[in-house]
Amino acid sequence: MKQPENIQKPKGKLGVLLPGMGAVATTTIAGVMLARRGLAEPTGSLTQCATIRLGKRTDDRAPLIRDFLPLASLDDVVFGSWDIFPDDAYEAAKNAEVLQDRHLDPIREELSAVKPMKGVFFPEYVKRLNGTHIKSSANKAMLVEEIREDIRRFRKENGCDRVVAVWCGSTEIHIPQGPVHQSVAAFEKGLETNDRAISNSQIYAWACIKERVPFANGAPNLTVDFPAAWALARQLSVPLAGKDFKTGQTLMKTILAPGFKARMLGVKGWFSTNILGNRDGEVLDDPDSFKTKEVSKLGVLDYILQPKSYPKLYGDLYHKVRINYYPPRGDAKEGWDNIDLFGWLGYPMQIKVDFLCRDSIL
Repeated sequence: MKQPENIQKPKGKLGVLLPGMGAVATTTIAGVMLARRGLAEPTGSLTQCATIRLGKRTDDRAPLIRDFLPLASLDDVVFGSWDIFPDDAYEAAKNAEVLQDRHLDPIREELSAVKPMKGVFFPEYVKRLNGTHIKSSANKAMLVEEIREDIRRFRKENGCDRVVAVWCGSTEIHIPQGPVHQSVAAFEKGLETNDRAISNSQIYAWACIKERVPFANGAPNLTVDFPAAWALARQLSVPLAGKDFKTGQTLMKTILAPGFKARMLGVKGWFSTNILGNRDGEVLDDPDSFKTKEVSKLGVLDYILQPKSYPKLYGDLYHKVRINYYPPRGDAKEGWDNIDLFGWLGYPMQIKVDFLCRDSIL
């Protein structure tokens, strides 16, 4: 895909479709609704809060990104969703217990208007959930067509000029790339034959690409990380992005690890454990779903520290990750890290981090 020479100014409404309307999705929707009414600040939003430097630092030219780039206004954003439970966005937000009534009550009517479309759900990919608001078709190819029809209907009913999708559903079981993922033809055949290597999130992603809807993956699932999806996206000029939202403990790793590498400090071990009690924690209590998350979390340090390039510093790094479902915490996750590092002449040091965070707020 060629880099555009000009970025067109946004026009009309921007539809944001969220497969999965749980804690993450409803917190996002509510935050946007509050921010555009001036009832809350969109803290943590790159587009709304960050600046971009123009020229030298001494020039003191740093406009807000939202003022510098032709981005859609929050007032033009329209939300839609699919979910395996029928609760509207207000009910789902109440059940998630992330936001307080002082944030939900002012936008209750607007939240309640966001009602999920029936979701695609095969329980073998997310074993700890049992959906009741689900589509039923003869095969996965027909489910793709149902999702495509949902997208077209949403676009028309809401008068959207353009639409994007962000996966906000649960972590699926670990699925490695297989023969069905190697070409567009193989994947299309796999949809017809209900190939077991094609999961729920892959069905959504394939439908979105077919409808030329840019797709971002907010989970560590395979979803769009395979040649067939890349080929179809390239053919239809559809942007793909994302590999987990990387909040909480993984956020801390992506902050600390680059610092260690910049200082050429060695790391012998990194032990991480978490407790959380939301739906994500319940899903990750299943070993097969945890495997998907574990592979993603473990890969972060390899990607940042490059042990093959720095074998003396990171070649023997022992990295262990644990996630424990603990219902009393709800969305208030706690992540502990013990980092064994070494510096000049190999002298050992330790860093311990106790991050008490809110998973969906991040």
